[in-house]
Amino acid sequence: MHMNAVTLRVLTDGTVQGLYTEAIDLTAVGRLRIERASTIEFDNPAQLWRVFGRHGQCLFSDASREECLRWEAEHLLPD
Repeated sequence: MHMNAVTLRVLTDGTVQGLYTEAIDLTAVGRLRIERASTIEFDNPAQLWRVFGRHGQCLFSDASREECLRWEAEHLLPD
């Protein structure tokens, strides 16, 4: 996946879902409501960055925060 690619899903009710990026000014088309699909935090004892899902489960970990961001973009984008 190209990191500059933007994938948006438009639902039948007009809602748009996707990984937020400032590549497109979405405020131009309407009011934003942002909800995080994951959280990236550093695990001090393990010395790893971890990607956590909404329910607290660890989805991915790596020594590189950038790799966690890449994983998040690849795996949490709409289908």
